[in-house]
Amino acid sequence: MRVLLFTGKGGVGKTTTAAATAVRAARSGVKTLVMSTDAAHSLGDALDVDLAGRPGAPLEVEPGLFALQVSPPHLLGASWRVVQDYLLSVLGTVGVDPVVAEELTRLPGAEEVAALLELRAQVESGPWDLVVVDCAPTAETLRLLALPEALAWHLERLLPAQRGLIRTLRPAAAAAAGVPLPEPAVVDAVTGWHRQMRQVHRLLTGDQTSVRLVLTPERVVIAESRRTWTSLSLYGFVVDAVVVNRVFPDAVADAGRRTPDPWRAGWNTTQQQGLEEVRDSFAGLAVHVTPYLAAEPIGPDALAQLAAEQDGGPDDLLAPVAHRGMSVDRDGDGFLLTLPLPGAHAADLVLQRRGDELLVTLGEHRRVLTLPAALQRCVVERAAVREGRLAVRFVPDEEVWPRG
Repeated sequence: MRVLLFTGKGGVGKTTTAAATAVRAARSGVKTLVMSTDAAHSLGDALDVDLAGRPGAPLEVEPGLFALQVSPPHLLGASWRVVQDYLLSVLGTVGVDPVVAEELTRLPGAEEVAALLELRAQVESGPWDLVVVDCAPTAETLRLLALPEALAWHLERLLPAQRGLIRTLRPAAAAAAGVPLPEPAVVDAVTGWHRQMRQVHRLLTGDQTSVRLVLTPERVVIAESRRTWTSLSLYGFVVDAVVVNRVFPDAVADAGRRTPDPWRAGWNTTQQQGLEEVRDSFAGLAVHVTPYLAAEPIGPDALAQLAAEQDGGPDDLLAPVAHRGMSVDRDGDGFLLTLPLPGAHAADLVLQRRGDELLVTLGEHRRVLTLPAALQRCVVERAAVREGRLAVRFVPDEEVWPRG
């Protein structure tokens, strides 16, 4: 099973690229599911099929190719209602208006959580060789992919306390607090979410999953894509390729003209400069170039043509990912923690130590790294960013492990 996630700045053609990749794979004999986490739900438009009428159930588009539109209520209704009823009872006890309480207890990020759970379910139980995911634009995708680890972190800290209260202190604690304590079913629901979020995170950061960045050869788009690559790496996700869309044909080959069309010649020059910047910015990644076709690619046949026109030819979509996540290695009398952060500079980063955790902040993104046991009794000696990698050296805390 292989999972490919496509994301990019809004309007660069990521949905079309994801759909074209899925069509190409299916027609080469790979049993493929393509699904969307984008609230715009334009995947059905690209494939020229109606997915809205089959929420939560894959639709066979053609032999070997299935498409799916995620339905949040279908996936979250029962388990969230258990928790929501408890929260409503608490808010009612302290006098919150029922209408206001109903709004306050709506699950934030319901569509994102539903999409992640559906992806996990399809990978675990579906008959697919390849799952292609058309993600939302980059900012939403970063929030989506960071959600499982962050939510699991919070749930881990909530669950032990709740279990203890329910087991031993329910009557006394409820009386003292003046509000009802959660029933076992509430804790069971939260426990289930925690387990599923951990499973989703392992799926997204495992050797079977990679991200492909879709962009156009324009400076603003390239700059955002560079930042996205860095941020995805911060969260432990592997980017294995870049797809450059909407590249104009060479103006010099403009038949029937003695001189190239100035308008097209200007865009050719700009785009060639953009392609050079892409290759420099994403050195080490495969770069696929897709031409701007004469007509909008709608439907499987047109999408198959788009995939066939892509420069470089088809790659091995089922090849395992060369995972390059966080690692810890011996370094003399200490340890060296390394984390890939392509494109990052030391000035962009803020590191904080908090107990057994290392907080890494990159711009508006932050990841909480739970340190391995070997590092929990160590202190940070130094940190640096070199050649696209953050390196943090830990040495034993002499107050805990005195020398000699």
